[in-house]
Amino acid sequence: MSNQKQASLLVQGYEVVIGFETHAQLATKSKIFSRAPTAFGAEPNTQACAVDLALPGTLPVMNREAVAHAIRLGLALGSHIAEQSVFARKNYFYPDLPKGYQISQFEIPVVQGGEVSFFLGDEKKTVRLVRAHLEEDAGKSLHEDFHGLSGIDLNRAGTPLLEIVTEPDIRSSAEAVAYAKELHKIVTWIGICDGNMQEGSFRCDANVSVRKPGQPLGTRREIKNLNSFKFMQQAIDYEVRWQIEQIEDGHAIEQATVLFDPDTGETRAMRTKEDAADYRYFPDPDLPPLVIARSWVDEVKASMPELPRQMAERLVTEYGLPEYDATTLTQSPAMAAYFETAAKASGQAKMASNWIMGEISRRLNNEEKDIAQVPVSADTLAALLKRIADGTISNNAAKQVMDALWAGEGQDVDAVIEAKGLKQMNDSGALEKIIDEVMLANAPMVEQFRAGKDKAFNALVGLVMKASKGKANPQQVNDVLRKKLGG
Repeated sequence: MSNQKQASLLVQGYEVVIGFETHAQLATKSKIFSRAPTAFGAEPNTQACAVDLALPGTLPVMNREAVAHAIRLGLALGSHIAEQSVFARKNYFYPDLPKGYQISQFEIPVVQGGEVSFFLGDEKKTVRLVRAHLEEDAGKSLHEDFHGLSGIDLNRAGTPLLEIVTEPDIRSSAEAVAYAKELHKIVTWIGICDGNMQEGSFRCDANVSVRKPGQPLGTRREIKNLNSFKFMQQAIDYEVRWQIEQIEDGHAIEQATVLFDPDTGETRAMRTKEDAADYRYFPDPDLPPLVIARSWVDEVKASMPELPRQMAERLVTEYGLPEYDATTLTQSPAMAAYFETAAKASGQAKMASNWIMGEISRRLNNEEKDIAQVPVSADTLAALLKRIADGTISNNAAKQVMDALWAGEGQDVDAVIEAKGLKQMNDSGALEKIIDEVMLANAPMVEQFRAGKDKAFNALVGLVMKASKGKANPQQVNDVLRKKLGG
């Protein structure tokens, strides 16, 4: 990195260092070690079976689908998938942890290494991964539902998670959010997680520290359970400012776990941070090592969809799109499929890209909908693009057609154009007649143009368009008018 770029990333002379831990809830129908369901929103304690409750004599049995999801992530991120990994007991006491320990992986995780690449503006960034390991979720303590008491809901106990851990490669809150968004896109794209942050399916913890350039890593504080990209940026920015102020005031940073309060915009310490030794990890005697045959990895690989980065590269080469367009259109499989259908059916790839990123996205955002809920099919959009390309309608008229299609006034583009009288005037004789009349009625303006004032030409074009009720083809107006003016 150049010194200039490095300097621009500094905050008050300090370098920000961030590592991420993300808990992705795996999209399995049952829990990681039991057959209890994982559906969200059920009445408290109605989805916890004897295994989840840790009743005496119960034994965990590994969920095969959860392992398949871990393999998918490893393949998507270019990681090493361990042929043999081990489950461990992570010991700590908390009321919503029935066994008094959590089954996780410690020394030998299932997914090792790998990386996530993304664009920040037009600059490509890469964050290296340490690992992704399988584990079970804990239950949930309900502190607000009972006056002076806490309730325990064990529905979530045993829900399968993949904890995805990065190296401390992230250098700003903007980079952290871009990384989290890219990882979110990947896990939803490959179908291993529904990505619903409000329901806790995708939760991020940010380990934040600051240091003077060239100095050893500073002491980190972990911001827990960031469940929105907006709060993520606010929390990290506040934490960075707080740590710098502490150091500048002569205080040492203590390793701690902190929570972000969206109402105050501040982080506050929850507890001093435990280290691995505090958890007294040891291999779980109830679970044999997890063995993954190469044939299983090959089987999962064969079922994998085309990944977003690969698809973006293909859209650039196959359709001649700019890198920015290709990256934007591969935000979700649904958006990419919508583009490809419209581009192929219309033969207008760049125009399809512009409309989807512009007009279609604007309307969806206004209605807080996603591309899966678009009321205009990709084939209908293609028919509209064809009518713009062949000069039947202008771009402005096309927006009026889209208004009608969006409002459900039929899906036949030609019928809408006809019904609204939006067809461009392609009769050159009729156009010449209008231009002659405009020139005759605006002789001073014609003289101004001939005297070298280009503004007069634009004004005449506007008058012709107005006289044609917007139906004249603007390019044709330009050509014929210039010819008649001798310009």
